[in-house]
Amino acid sequence: MSIEVPELEPVSRRSTAEIVADRIRTAIMRGTFAPGAQLGEVDLAGRLGVSRGPLREAMQRLVAEGLLRSERHRGLFVRELGPDDVRDVYLARTAVERAAALQVLAADRAAAVVALEIPLGAMRAAAAAGDAVGLADADHDFHAALVAASGSPRLRRMTDGLLVETRMCLAAFQQTAPPAPDLVAEHELLRDALRDGRTELLLDRLAAHMDDAVARILAAMPGAA
Repeated sequence: MSIEVPELEPVSRRSTAEIVADRIRTAIMRGTFAPGAQLGEVDLAGRLGVSRGPLREAMQRLVAEGLLRSERHRGLFVRELGPDDVRDVYLARTAVERAAALQVLAADRAAAVVALEIPLGAMRAAAAAGDAVGLADADHDFHAALVAASGSPRLRRMTDGLLVETRMCLAAFQQTAPPAPDLVAEHELLRDALRDGRTELLLDRLAAHMDDAVARILAAMPGAA
């Protein structure tokens, strides 16, 4: 007995909605759309040069990701992160990056160190140029590369969302960032501990890195304890 297999459609390129979601996600991440800002469909459709159908689909994706919130009869707004959100984002990041670091330490550390040199080089260049956005992008890429080196697609997916939320925090409170040379040095120390296979030192430095970021962000947030 034979089973008929339906004709398979060719894999299509990325949909317009996916591309639009990426553009809006990046704008939220970099602070172009501030926390609490309302996003109007007509304005966004015009700026992005797309119809409202793909735009609505893209915005619903971002609602599902937790980056936008929908208010009945009012529209869509960029989600605002409070003190508890900041603590929770960094708690989750610490857990995910700790797990990734342990996987890397048990596997090919040398390849991971090589991968980390790319964002580290970008961090140094941005710091020297006084490019705050470029520095934040490279910082983001460093942590994404660390998790990617673990080989875990699930850890990587979790990291993608957490890093966007992290950038939302940092974009809202940019004045809390440490001096650029200090930030570069922190990441070089993480790289060094990984390169040398010093497990406890790497985990301690990773936790301290996250704790310092939380303290800096909360210090700038009105009403944060």
